[in-house]
Amino acid sequence: MPMAASEIEALIKAALPDARVTVEDLAGDGDHYAASVVSEAFRGKSRVQQHQIVFAALRGRMGGELHALALQTSAPEQGP
Repeated sequence: MPMAASEIEALIKAALPDARVTVEDLAGDGDHYAASVVSEAFRGKSRVQQHQIVFAALRGRMGGELHALALQTSAPEQGP
């Protein structure tokens, strides 16, 4: 059964409450999404570590309910 974009966003925000999350259904099928996640929790972490945090937030749904997720992660921009 496909996942809704709102469910993906809710799972990520539950794990990263400060995150700014946008999720887009790429194919309109509920299986192929792109997500952008900006969180202070990513500061100082490698891209791989950032993605691992997001995948952990999805609680094992990758590869099952969620077939594909193109992921962009970053820490918030710092002010001057």
